[in-house]
Amino acid sequence: MLDFCCDYKNGAHPAVLARLAETNSQTTGTYGFDEYSDAAKEKIKAACKAKDADVFFIAGGTQTNMTVISSCLQPYEGVVAASTGHINCHEAGAVEHSGYKVLALPHHDGKVDANELEAYLKDFEENPSRDHMVFPAMLYISYPTEYGTIYKKEELSDLRRVCDKYGLTVFLDGARLGYGLTSPECDIDLPFLAGICDVFYIGGTKVGALCGEAVVFPKGAPAHFITMVKQRGAMLAKSRVLGVQFDALFTDGLYFKIAKNGIDRAYELKAAFERKGYKFYIDSPTNQQFIVLDEKTLARLEKKVNFEVWEKTADGCTVVRFATSWSTTKEEITELYKLL
Repeated sequence: MLDFCCDYKNGAHPAVLARLAETNSQTTGTYGFDEYSDAAKEKIKAACKAKDADVFFIAGGTQTNMTVISSCLQPYEGVVAASTGHINCHEAGAVEHSGYKVLALPHHDGKVDANELEAYLKDFEENPSRDHMVFPAMLYISYPTEYGTIYKKEELSDLRRVCDKYGLTVFLDGARLGYGLTSPECDIDLPFLAGICDVFYIGGTKVGALCGEAVVFPKGAPAHFITMVKQRGAMLAKSRVLGVQFDALFTDGLYFKIAKNGIDRAYELKAAFERKGYKFYIDSPTNQQFIVLDEKTLARLEKKVNFEVWEKTADGCTVVRFATSWSTTKEEITELYKLL
């Protein structure tokens, strides 16, 4: 079976795995207080051009989202997200389970619109019953979004402007950040994100690591953040495992080199579907590609290829997602083309 189901189906990039093996027998500090985590943090701060940033390594994306959001909000506050946002759809209510409501706005190809956000916040401010409501205090966005789209610099600047006007924290989910930043349509970089976000994270799980995400607070973390990481079960005792991986990923630009492979293969995959006359549900410039299949074609391809069923269309067809990654090969794309 060919497998395009997701971008975290493989283990670690060989360079990351080699570094883990090399350091395996060494004795280090625990809970992230070790030389490799320190080195990785310095490399990430340098890449972000944010020397005063606080960087933390957390085991996975859901734990990261839940911990970051709950650490930044008061008990009466909530987080605004697109209706398709990962925290709203695919995290089993983890944010709500921690006591904070997700306030969903309509999405536009997976993105939040700045004008609609401002209208929502204005209506809340002018509502005489707002003291009986959940206060919107954070904006959550993904880069790339759950539909593989990316925000342009102007869109992010507009969202930041609205959040500044109404006092919202800006949190960017970067689980697939490498694939967003290496897209041909990307017009931002890590230093820009460090300037526009209050907090964001650099995804490792989906971009070459066995596990782990690097949380960056460009202007400093909330008080006792590390305590809240542990309180929410998001801390590894052997956190050096995460530090070693990010130290390897941020040596000689490895993170971006391997993410670029996912983008290159995605564009080859996209071209293969286009040459065979398939229709796309959305025009994605990243490693997630969404194709519309009729029931007969769906049944045929499912016998030979793993992919993710996404949603149904009004005319009875099915939208499916094909995801490439750092580990996808040209040979896999060639085999897929033959099957098509």
